Amino acid sequence: MSSQQKIGRRKLVAALIASSALGITAQAGAQAAYPGRPVKIVVAFAPGGGSDFIARLLAVKLGDRLGQPVIVENRPGAGGNLGAELALKAPADGYTLFLAAASYTVNPSLYKLSFDSVKDITPIAQLARGPFIVAVNPKVPVNSLKELVDMAKKQPGKLTYGSAGNGSIVHMATEYFLDTAGVDIVHAPYKGTSPALTDAIAGHIQLVFGTVASTLPFVKSGQLKALAVTTPKRLAALPEVPTVIEAGFPTYQVINWHGLIAPKGIPKEIQAKLNKAVNEALTAPGMEAGMAQDGLTAAGGKPEEFGALLKSEVDRWGALAKKRGIKAE
Repeated sequence: MSSQQKIGRRKLVAALIASSALGITAQAGAQAAYPGRPVKIVVAFAPGGGSDFIARLLAVKLGDRLGQPVIVENRPGAGGNLGAELALKAPADGYTLFLAAASYTVNPSLYKLSFDSVKDITPIAQLARGPFIVAVNPKVPVNSLKELVDMAKKQPGKLTYGSAGNGSIVHMATEYFLDTAGVDIVHAPYKGTSPALTDAIAGHIQLVFGTVASTLPFVKSGQLKALAVTTPKRLAALPEVPTVIEAGFPTYQVINWHGLIAPKGIPKEIQAKLNKAVNEALTAPGMEAGMAQDGLTAAGGKPEEFGALLKSEVDRWGALAKKRGIKAE
């Protein structure tokens, strides 16, 4: 190689290094300026539900901290998979986020998905946690969860429980309890929680696991009888009702949670900025009272903690679906 060629090569390498450095600087500048336009949170369910409520409650406080509007976009369908696919296949730039509910970790065991629910995401933070209420029709002659289990063991296949449909989170939560307790109670799937609660109140079915928002009013009015809550701690609105653990089933707990995730590969700096903003938003005035309306409390925490929760929940529901032969509708 001639001396002229060597000089030319050195100049080319120097130019490439300079170009790369400029690119890195520009990228860093863009990340530092994030967000430069509105951020979107995709919700995989229709307006008015629990996930939509949490997303809209968060959006205002999060927007205040990011300095840009945060918009909620509802994309219901396919058991929540339509919205998840739309959000997780968006550009990994931090401008499209996804509001994941507990059902998000059930779906991999029931549907053939076009994405990996754990590997194809960037976790941001857990937003909220709360219990399901285990309730029965008041005419069912039991006053505790243990009495219900004893009754079911004496009459296998005679009692019926309702859920929001095959593969719904309340279906899985109930089946998980039946597996834990070793009892047989017949499943009656409904098209949503409301008709299941209606039939439980009417006495057509005996048992239902329901969210606090949907079930608590009927417990307070005496139309349903609460036997337990599924979280490790009691519900403040029902302090006299024990947890499932306290009721004699120490290995059982199911949390009704929500969290924020993004497509795989968003820059670490943006992930950190979003996590910080979410944690601050969760402690903002009005958030605690707002979440309490749905029987939820703020969660928060590090992205890694939420990522670990997602993986453990996917593993748990996958094992249960296989063991109990649970399939989607």
